[in-house]
Amino acid sequence: MIIAPPRLKPAGHTATLLLCLAGAAAPAPQAAVAQQTPLAIVGARIVPIRGVELERGTLIVAGGKIVTVGAADAVTVPPDAQRVDAAGKVIMPGLICTHNHVGGIGGADSTAPLQPDVRIYDSLNVLDAGYRRVVAGGLTTVNIMPGSGHLLSGQTVYLKMRKGNTIEDRFIRDREGRVMGGIKMANGTNSIREAPFPGTRAKSAALVRERYIKALEYRDKTARAAGDPEKMPPRDIGLEAMVQALAGTRIVHHHTHRHDDILTVLRLAKEFNFRVVLHHVSEGWKVADEIARAGVPCSVILVDSPGGKLEARDMAFENAGILEKAGVKVAFHTDDWITDSRLFFRMAALGVRGGMSREGALKALTVHGAEMLDLGDRIGTLEPGKDADFIVLSGDPLSVYSKVLETWVEGEKVFDRDDPEDHLHAVGGFGAGNEQVPYFCCFDEASKQ
Repeated sequence: MIIAPPRLKPAGHTATLLLCLAGAAAPAPQAAVAQQTPLAIVGARIVPIRGVELERGTLIVAGGKIVTVGAADAVTVPPDAQRVDAAGKVIMPGLICTHNHVGGIGGADSTAPLQPDVRIYDSLNVLDAGYRRVVAGGLTTVNIMPGSGHLLSGQTVYLKMRKGNTIEDRFIRDREGRVMGGIKMANGTNSIREAPFPGTRAKSAALVRERYIKALEYRDKTARAAGDPEKMPPRDIGLEAMVQALAGTRIVHHHTHRHDDILTVLRLAKEFNFRVVLHHVSEGWKVADEIARAGVPCSVILVDSPGGKLEARDMAFENAGILEKAGVKVAFHTDDWITDSRLFFRMAALGVRGGMSREGALKALTVHGAEMLDLGDRIGTLEPGKDADFIVLSGDPLSVYSKVLETWVEGEKVFDRDDPEDHLHAVGGFGAGNEQVPYFCCFDEASKQ
């Protein structure tokens, strides 16, 4: 997924646009500060997500990557490794949240219902206290989204919770160095309001179709121009992003609740052949077979305090389990502030209570989310060659008594519960001493009704 196109050349936007639509590489990413000394964590119970759990295992990481995962008596610890005794603790992959709003987001505005040109990373405060809550909850990768008050509110960005002072320090880049992210779309009541926004569900779908048709025309005009600057259409960075969605290089992350709204998304995805992840799907359990037949994954939220919007009234703890049994790939998300990132494990526990398998619930916190972000080959499991993103727990992942003790990203510790400042962010109240105000995507409109 490409967030930023290559730089414009003096001759105009022709070369840039052709490169962007063809998936051309941006400048190579800056070199990360890799972990220097090998680390060996021994004696812990290891939950690798893929493969059998190890009651007494050893995890060896070096250069920011996982080197070895195995039974303690079968792994030789390198003599130069820093050895850490983790007996009585649990190690598992870092958690992945496919839908998060921390960082003081501000995406599309009130001027139009579809704004694909908006890039959410232009509004993020990387020093926001919300990111400390994220790592305190064991999250190592997050998909930061604009809000859901628009049919299309902008481009999302996938972030690693590395230490850093700029948003660029946390970008996840593809093999060619391009910043990764998706597109945020929504339907249902959030985007139904006064013009220029749609007033009905049918008009919402019509506006979406219209914009995708424009994107197809833009793509075809560019192709027919064949590099001739005189024939190129005027550059449109919003349509560029939608062309990437049509090409499958940018995933559409789609907010939807009611069963009829879910089916509308599936209908549009089939019509325009874009890759989509359904988010929330409060009534997914009503159309689980239809979702499964479409081969579309779901990023689900489960809340233990019923209430909120009317279209989510039929949300059920059984939702994730029913979807899993139907053959749908399920991940969980926090939608932070809807669920505090520090309470992400609760989502999996509620899923199991509602009939989901333990294995499926743990995958929904890790590898399934990675796959929904096109990162399944890099994160989400403890396997040699993958990024050394892992967390250390005081007990079983699904126990209400377990705490996140440490969070590691690419072999570097980014959270330590024993550190007083980190402890404050793990247990403190609203903002943990920071005055940051949460983002209410539809608060102003809802207050008028």
